[in-house]
Amino acid sequence: MGALHEGHLSLVRQAAAENSDVFVSIYVNPTQFGINEDLDSYPKTWDADMEMLADVDNKLASTAGSGRISAVFAPTTKTMYPTLPPSSEIPGKGSFVLITPLGNVLEGASRPVFFRGVATVCMKLFNIVKPDRVYFGQKDVQQTVVIRRMVEDFHLDTEVKIGATRREPDGLALSSRNVYLGSRRRRVSTVLSQALKAAELQFVNGKRSRGDILWPANDVALSKALQQDELPAAMRARFEVDYISLADPDTLEEVDEVDETKGAILSGAIKMQPLEELQEGEDCGLGGDSMPVRLIDNIILKPSA
Repeated sequence: MGALHEGHLSLVRQAAAENSDVFVSIYVNPTQFGINEDLDSYPKTWDADMEMLADVDNKLASTAGSGRISAVFAPTTKTMYPTLPPSSEIPGKGSFVLITPLGNVLEGASRPVFFRGVATVCMKLFNIVKPDRVYFGQKDVQQTVVIRRMVEDFHLDTEVKIGATRREPDGLALSSRNVYLGSRRRRVSTVLSQALKAAELQFVNGKRSRGDILWPANDVALSKALQQDELPAAMRARFEVDYISLADPDTLEEVDEVDETKGAILSGAIKMQPLEELQEGEDCGLGGDSMPVRLIDNIILKPSA
């Protein structure tokens, strides 16, 4: 959806290493935003995006055996939704692709039209471009599961490829929405990756039950929340935990015990709350730290070899 960062660029490079021609689609899809979500304020950085892609393509040109960026596909909304205007309402009118129950859990439980919009726009993109392969980032892990299911169920002639999550040095997963985070909220935002890493360590150390794996994650999140609550309003950055999940990698159903032959998906979502009181001269994010910011992350617990 634009507002490109290194996570997106890594997918371009991965695609170029495996294909001769790479199409990059940039389109802020309105149907995956709910009525009260951040469609209007979502960062739009077309000129910077084009500069980044040109730089990547110039480097690909000097890489032996590499493919190139052949096109940037940036359709209008009239192209993507040619008959009826896009709807973000739950009973919305229009032609939609529904992938259930995968699209109704986790992110879908909190954002009920999100995966309807994602599946619909991806079906349209695949039909227009007809790619041999499509590339998605693991950071949006539920999206990758939904898209794989859509490709399989609708017999789409494309291969879904997943690129690793790219992170900041302190562990925060790269996201276009990170630009909303000023320095105060940015410091606290690492709580999600820290919580998931604490749960992952339990799995690495041989724990397989839900309680044994998840309690450290919940403890990290609760401790950080209490720490922020004790600070004065001008110093704290509050957040809410939406979910911390341990789920089957195929169905996304919550599991009580990790099946070692399948592994599991450890994931979570938090919402950074607007700052209650700004300090003079404080480094604020896009929008002045005045809007909530939803952050998601995940770790794949791999099956035994």
